[in-house]
Amino acid sequence: MEAKKTLKNLKKNTFMKANRRKFIEKIGLGTGLLAAGGLLDACIRKKERPVENSKFSGESITWQASTTWPPHFPVLGEGIDLFAEQVEKMSGGRLKIKVFGAGEVVPAFELFDAVSQGTVEVGHGGAYYWTGKIPASGYFSSVPFGFNAQQMNAWLIGGDGMKLWEKLYEPYGVLPIPAGNTGVQMGGWFNKEIKSLADLQGLKIRMPGLGGKVISNLGASAVQIAGGEIYTSLERGVIDAAEWIGPYHDYKMGFHKAAKFYYYPGWHETGTTLELLINKKALFSLSEDLQEIVKTAAYRANLWMLCEFEAKNNFYLQKIRSEGNTVLKKFPDEVLKALKASTDQIMGEIAKTSPIAKEIDDSFRAFKKSSMNWNALSEEAILPYLK
Repeated sequence: MEAKKTLKNLKKNTFMKANRRKFIEKIGLGTGLLAAGGLLDACIRKKERPVENSKFSGESITWQASTTWPPHFPVLGEGIDLFAEQVEKMSGGRLKIKVFGAGEVVPAFELFDAVSQGTVEVGHGGAYYWTGKIPASGYFSSVPFGFNAQQMNAWLIGGDGMKLWEKLYEPYGVLPIPAGNTGVQMGGWFNKEIKSLADLQGLKIRMPGLGGKVISNLGASAVQIAGGEIYTSLERGVIDAAEWIGPYHDYKMGFHKAAKFYYYPGWHETGTTLELLINKKALFSLSEDLQEIVKTAAYRANLWMLCEFEAKNNFYLQKIRSEGNTVLKKFPDEVLKALKASTDQIMGEIAKTSPIAKEIDDSFRAFKKSSMNWNALSEEAILPYLK
C-alpha cells in the first residue's frame, strides 16, 4: 500500500511540473524563467529568501567597546564581556569586540560622546549618566519610585519605550539597547543615621541621574563619582553617603567596611536598566545578520545581569550583616514621602525641557498607571500569601 501511495504522489508531482513547464513555454518566457522559477520553488520550500552577500563576507571585523565600569567589573563588566563573547561565537568569528574598562580608552562619563563620535563603536553604562546633556535620558535607566525590572522591560519592549529611546538618541547617531538590569536596589550606605528629613541637609551623597536631582532639591548635595572610586571616597570622608546597587555587588565592593548604616528601600532605582550604546554608522555598515547578532547578544546580557543580582542578593545581605557592624535601616516614612514629592516636582520640570521629553514622560506615566492597575490584581494580591 505504501509503495502504491508513493508511486501515485510521484506521478502527480511529475504531471504538475509538466503542466507548469508547458504554461511557461506557452507565454514565451523560456528557460531563463524556468531556472528562476526553480530557485523560487526552492526558497518557498525552505521558507527563506536569497541573502545578499555582505561586503564583509569572509572578513573579520573588530570593534572596540568601552564601559563606565572598571575592567571585568563583577556582573556589570562581566556582562559586557559575555556580550562580546556571544557576538564572536554567534558570528563565527566574523565580528570581534574588544572590551575596555572606564579610563582605558575613554573616561567613564565621556562614553556617550565617544560612541556618538565613533571613537569606539560600542559603550556600556547607564542612561542616567547623560542627564546633564540629555535631561530625559534618565527615564531609560531609572525613575525614582518608578518601574521595577519587569515593568521596565515591559515598557521598553512591549510598550513605546524603545521607540522613544531611539528617537531621543537619534540626533547623536547612537542606537540604545537594554543590556542589563540591577533589579530593585538598596537605599545606600551612610556614615550618619537618617532619623528625619533634616538629617539629609548638607550631606554629600554619591547619587547620579534623577535621584541626584531629587536629593539636591531637598538640601543634600548629589555627587557623581564613577563606581571604581566610591569606596575610597566613602572611606576617606570625601562623601558622606553613597548608593550603588545591592548586597551582592555592595559586598564585592567592600562598602560594609567603609560605612555603618545600610538603608532601604532603593526609592531612587527600583529597576535600573543598563544600556548598550552603538554607533549607528558602524552598526549599519554590518550585514543584516551581524546586526541582529549584536542586538540578540545585548538582550541576553540584559537577562543574565538581572538573574545574577536576584539570585545572589539575599545570600550576600546575610554575609554583610554577619561579618561587620552594619546596621540595616529603613528610611523613615517622613523622608520617603518627601523624596516622592520631590520626584514628582523634578519629573514635571524635565517634561517641560523639550517636546520629546514631554512625549517620553506622557508614555512613562500612562504605562505606569496601566501596569500598577494590573499589578494590584496580580503580584500585590498574592504577595502576602507567598511569605
